[in-house]
Amino acid sequence: MKLQVKGRNVDVTDALFAYSERKLGRLARHLSDESRCELELAVEHNPSINQNQVAEATVWTKGPVLRARESSTDMYASIDLVADKLERQVKRYRNKRTRKGAQHIASHVAPPAEAAALPDEEDAVIVKSKQFNMKPMPPEEAMLQLELIGHDFFVFVNADSETVNVIYKRRDGNYGLIEPSREDGG
Repeated sequence: MKLQVKGRNVDVTDALFAYSERKLGRLARHLSDESRCELELAVEHNPSINQNQVAEATVWTKGPVLRARESSTDMYASIDLVADKLERQVKRYRNKRTRKGAQHIASHVAPPAEAAALPDEEDAVIVKSKQFNMKPMPPEEAMLQLELIGHDFFVFVNADSETVNVIYKRRDGNYGLIEPSREDGG
C-alpha cells in the first residue's frame, strides 16, 4: 500500500510520518498492493475547538473508497483513532464480501416526501460543495459503500443502466434505490 502524508497548519515531521506509516501499515495485510492511502494531518486554529488535532484518511482500493476522520488533543492519538476506524471498515467490507446472498435491495421506490422544517428561501445557502469521481458499480456494491462511509445516502453511476442513481438507508433498516426516468417514458 502506498502512503502519502500531507499537513495543513502542521509540519509533517519524520517522526509523524514514521508513526503514520507504522499505524496505517496494518491495513496493508487486508488490502492489495495497488491500494493507496492519503492521510491529511491538520491543526484547527479555533479556540472553541478543544480537540483540534485532526487526522483524515482516504484509502483507494480495488473495491470501495474508505474514508475516516478523527480528532483529539494529540496528533498521535488522532492517527491511532483514524487507523483503528479504517481497520474496522476494511474488516467489515471484507466480511460483507465473503457473505453470500444476504444482500438484496428492498425497494426501488422512493419513500413519500415528508414535510420538513425548511429555512426561508432568503436564509438558505449552500454551505458545502463536494466533487468526487464516480466509477460505475452495481447497486449491491453501492450499498456496501454506503455502509462503509456511514452516511444516509450514496450517489453512484449504475453499471447496468449507466445513469446516476442514489441508494439510501430506510428507517426500517432496508435500502431504497432512486433511479432517474424520463418524462416521455423512454
